[in-house]
Amino acid sequence: MAPFLSKRDLRFQLFEVLDTAALPQRPRFADHSREVYEDVLNLAYNVADKYFASHAREADLNEPHLKDGQVQLLPAVGEAMRAFREAGFFSAHHDEELGGLQLPWVMTQAVQAHFQAANVGSSGYPFLTIGNANLQRVFASPKQQEKYMRPLVEGRWFGTMALSEPHAGSGLADITTTATPREDGTYSISGSKMWISGGEHELSENIVHLVLARIKGGPAGVKGISLFLVPRYRINEDGTPGESNHVVLAGLNHKMGYRGTTNTLLNFGEGGESIGELVGEPGQGLRQMFHMMNEARIGVGMGAVMLGYAGYLASLEYARERAQGRAASNKDPLSPAIPIIGHADVKRLLLRQKAFLEGGLALGLYASSLVDDLQTGPEEGRADTSLLLDLLTPIVKSWPSKYSQEALSDAIQVMGGAGYTRDYPVEMYYRDNRLNPIHEGTEGIQGNDLLGRKLTQAGGRGLEVLLSRIESDLQAAEGLEGLDEIRAALKTALEQNQTALKAILGRAVDLGPDLFLANANSALEMLGHTVVGWMWLRQAAAAARALPNAKGDDANFYQGKLQAARFFAVYELPRIEFHANLLASADATTHEMQGEWF
Repeated sequence: MAPFLSKRDLRFQLFEVLDTAALPQRPRFADHSREVYEDVLNLAYNVADKYFASHAREADLNEPHLKDGQVQLLPAVGEAMRAFREAGFFSAHHDEELGGLQLPWVMTQAVQAHFQAANVGSSGYPFLTIGNANLQRVFASPKQQEKYMRPLVEGRWFGTMALSEPHAGSGLADITTTATPREDGTYSISGSKMWISGGEHELSENIVHLVLARIKGGPAGVKGISLFLVPRYRINEDGTPGESNHVVLAGLNHKMGYRGTTNTLLNFGEGGESIGELVGEPGQGLRQMFHMMNEARIGVGMGAVMLGYAGYLASLEYARERAQGRAASNKDPLSPAIPIIGHADVKRLLLRQKAFLEGGLALGLYASSLVDDLQTGPEEGRADTSLLLDLLTPIVKSWPSKYSQEALSDAIQVMGGAGYTRDYPVEMYYRDNRLNPIHEGTEGIQGNDLLGRKLTQAGGRGLEVLLSRIESDLQAAEGLEGLDEIRAALKTALEQNQTALKAILGRAVDLGPDLFLANANSALEMLGHTVVGWMWLRQAAAAARALPNAKGDDANFYQGKLQAARFFAVYELPRIEFHANLLASADATTHEMQGEWF
């Protein structure tokens, strides 16, 4: 079985491209060291390998089902959750007073990457639980944190986010779930929530739902949305789960992939009251929930990368072992067949995967490092860091989700008919990843967010910070051997970006919001490819500096980085010109199309 993750590349990204080993210089991480981080990564790999990867295929073939009113999961899923909890990963990034290690967020995401690559379905339960607890840490009262958050951090209870409804998927302004005030200050929650991952199971003692609802009599639209903590079981005075809170499973959704995570339709208030507690102030629900959603968007991008990466490694191993055909220059039919990795087109498919996935991994970890800078970096730089992170978030979510799918298609192509069978895991990864361009906001939503909000936020300061950082890295890479072609391609891309954005933003008022956003996807594609090109420049610079003193496998590793960076510059960055021209022209083709014409 092929490895699901490259330990060498992960450490290159963390310690040679990002200076993660320097984080212990910050007070919050003072007790840490490179050795501590290595131990954490090794523990994550071992737990992921033994308890998650081992049942990934079995979970795919045996999706959750109901028996006697209870959701049935493989016993191995429960064993994986126990191993994750005992390893301390639910609490690793939290304060020491909560039992945590105060692990940096970039290291937390690197840990999660192991589980996403090994078994994305089972990793969904801790992923949601950690995000739920993080939101409570920011917005819930101290009493609520003790009551609801601490059991999540300890891994005894699990959490969800309950946003969508059967009639309103991404259109949260149209939700109808209601919250009726009760005399004791709590609320009675009534309504249905759809597509709730982890919404019902027997893996934990309780499930804490973060529910968006409208307080009766509140305003329409997003201003009337509030956030509530609604447990599956009511909580006794001693903190233990008590009687049912009437959160009722109405059905399981049967999915193309990601089958290890239950996905549910839940009815709140069926057969009795579902009692919930308001988080913070009324009307702030959407703002509060976006804290979890933005965190989840980076996590979705990382999950997409890791699924694609696992597929890439599987196809790479296959290409090295599968002998077929001969070099075009070899006319001897009796000569031995060569491994297919010797054929140029197979190398193209492998290089494309490598370029997309190692570029996407660099982007996800870079964004995660910005979270650490925002929380623990120098005060004077935090405003710019926040704007840069806001700008990058829709790209971090969408670009890897799309291009990991293309990489997985390439992995299947490398393996031919074998890749299309269940004898190999790539077809499963392909089905699993197809969710990532959808959940936590589709490409269309992310494109509108990028062009309609993030590029103009704070007078466009986020874009200025991005361009400044890219320019700084271009200057730092000047003179490094083998980087001229990469630097030139990225410079051209930057010029195309600036010209296109100046043109479209300058016409925003005249175009009106509908036509202005008609080609938002091109803004997402253009900036996405540019940012990943930047990530490849950073990797290439690190490789070029290390290569002169490298030998053996290390030398091959760095040469591979330089070749993949060149591939992205030659094969991918030229695609930016099309999207830049389309965006700048404000082409009206899609905007003018009528529904009746289809």
